[in-house]
Amino acid sequence: QQQQQQQRDHSHQLADGMSGAVGSGRPSSLPVSSVNDARSSLNMSVSDPRNVINTSEIRIQPLLGVAPLGPVQFTKERMFHLAMLEAAYGHMPMTTDSERTRTTVPRNPCITPTYHHQHPPMQCDTFDFFQRLSPETLFFIFYYHEGTKAQWLAARSLKKQSWRFHVKHMMWFQRHEEPKLITDEYEQGTYIYFDYEKWQQRMKEEL
Repeated sequence: QQQQQQQRDHSHQLADGMSGAVGSGRPSSLPVSSVNDARSSLNMSVSDPRNVINTSEIRIQPLLGVAPLGPVQFTKERMFHLAMLEAAYGHMPMTTDSERTRTTVPRNPCITPTYHHQHPPMQCDTFDFFQRLSPETLFFIFYYHEGTKAQWLAARSLKKQSWRFHVKHMMWFQRHEEPKLITDEYEQGTYIYFDYEKWQQRMKEEL
């Protein structure tokens, strides 16, 4: 260590002498061998591994950069908000929702007598209008106008009249009396259902 310190002092003295000579404007009187010795001593002091600070590499998980305390469980309110966002994403508005409702165009236009209606009734595409229709008319609209707004309005009106659509049987059912058995998965009792094949209402017991 003393030898290294002496080399450093010697190199600093040589550097000071060179800078003084350059600053005074006079040529340096130092021999070339002294300058080379100073350069070699500087290189030795830098290349000495004992003068280099040892460093270690640490890898941190990306999650700890976002949440240093680790993952946190969501609260019930947070889970509710996420569920509402997921439900809203599944029912996003479409461009067709902003279009104006088109008038009814008959599939098979024909000439009708003048005493029949020549134009659709006013506000025939509203829920109030469908509520005034009979159940048989609502069943006809539901089964023969699939994928239209009229089908949706007919189903809404039938549900308003306590009819329920059975997805498995593809039929509309209505309670005839209070069910005898009610569970979380099903209920059992006497029901009235609409048979679309025979086009009539029928009764079914112990369904």
